[in-house]
Amino acid sequence: MIGNVNPNMIVLARESRGLTQAELAELIGMSATNLSKIERSEIGINDEVVETIADKTHYPIYFFRQSGDIMPENLNYRKREVVAQKLITPIHAQVNIWRKQIHFLTIALEIPAPMIPVMEATDKQTPEQIAHKLRSLWKVESPIIDNLTALIEDHNIITATFPFGTDRVDSRSILTDYKFPIIFLNESLLGDRQRFSLAYELGQLIMHTFSIVGVERDVSREANVFAAEFLMPAKDIIHDFKGGVTIPILGELKRKWKVSMIALLYRADHLGLITPNQKRYLIQQFNQLKLRRREPMELDIPKEQPKLIKRWIAEYRTKTKLGTVEMASLFFLNIDEFMELYS
Repeated sequence: MIGNVNPNMIVLARESRGLTQAELAELIGMSATNLSKIERSEIGINDEVVETIADKTHYPIYFFRQSGDIMPENLNYRKREVVAQKLITPIHAQVNIWRKQIHFLTIALEIPAPMIPVMEATDKQTPEQIAHKLRSLWKVESPIIDNLTALIEDHNIITATFPFGTDRVDSRSILTDYKFPIIFLNESLLGDRQRFSLAYELGQLIMHTFSIVGVERDVSREANVFAAEFLMPAKDIIHDFKGGVTIPILGELKRKWKVSMIALLYRADHLGLITPNQKRYLIQQFNQLKLRRREPMELDIPKEQPKLIKRWIAEYRTKTKLGTVEMASLFFLNIDEFMELYS
């Protein structure tokens, strides 16, 4: 701490707004060198500068008086391609802000961290088998999971959505200080992509977050395989491909299984139901019909809505009789941002 200001919170505020040190320094009329020294706790900071930083980053003064560190990046982002660090940094900062708020809420309500079943993927226990075991543990009897978000939140795994500021990152997962898992989803995701990303992050939590993972392991591939089996069990979906694999059939199955057409195509390929030539031809069709970028709107799957955090906030407000202004203060946010996130 520098006086009563935590330099980590200056970093968090700056990065959450997508600002570099040079950009924030210019906004507050300071050299980037001095701002860097402040963020590294090498020099002090006066109240006037703190007020200016608060104004330019749109956080209340007391945001910068929070204690705590910034949690390092955990596991892999679900990415569509190589992503520049300047796009990832603000996502990571916002995830850390959410993490602190949810940590406060779970402590205040005395909610115990969920018991996450930990199952390591090995030669003797594949991601597919782990998906089956989790379905059994969670008593998921229907092949099609109607609402994956509700299923996950029923087991006290928190889900949340916010704008990532890029379409190149789909999801993120992190733990609070007391090991509460949180899955974050890009608000821009369509319903089918949202569900697969949720299942992917669930696989990461089950197989990787609480285990020591060797560097030779492809955790992203394992999570993808888990997600495919969890959402589309082989023993059930294989019957739907008896009529072959065509673009129209994939469209029909999208409505049924609530996953994307391209995910269904890759599922058929993984199960050995199409030849390499057939896969190549179908992908060419996807490209020619411009389905890789955007599948038909009439086939859109409705987005699932997380409810757990808002339910806990409502419970806390009922318990404490606090109004919106007081709640925003407890979450170290200005009122407008609190309302936007949690109303």
